[in-house]
Amino acid sequence: MRLCELEDKEVINACDCKKLGYIVDLIIDECNGCIEALVIPKAGKLCGFFCDGSEYIIPFKCIKKIGADIILVEIHEEKR
Repeated sequence: MRLCELEDKEVINACDCKKLGYIVDLIIDECNGCIEALVIPKAGKLCGFFCDGSEYIIPFKCIKKIGADIILVEIHEEKR
C-alpha cells in the first residue's frame, strides 16, 4: 500500500469511536525500513485554522484494522 492510499483513509479510535483525522506523515525506522508510527495532526478551531501544531503519534502496533475507507486504531487518551 502506498502513502497516498493511506492518506485518503480516516483514522478512528476504536476505544471511543472518535474521529482522529487523516495521516499526514509516517515515522519509519531507518535501520530496517519498517513503519514505527502514524502522524495525524490534531484538529484546530475553524476547520483546522489556528491549530497549536500538536499531533497524534500513533504507534504501528496500535493499528487494529485497515479497511477500504478507514483505519481503526486503539489508543487510550488521558482524561483531563
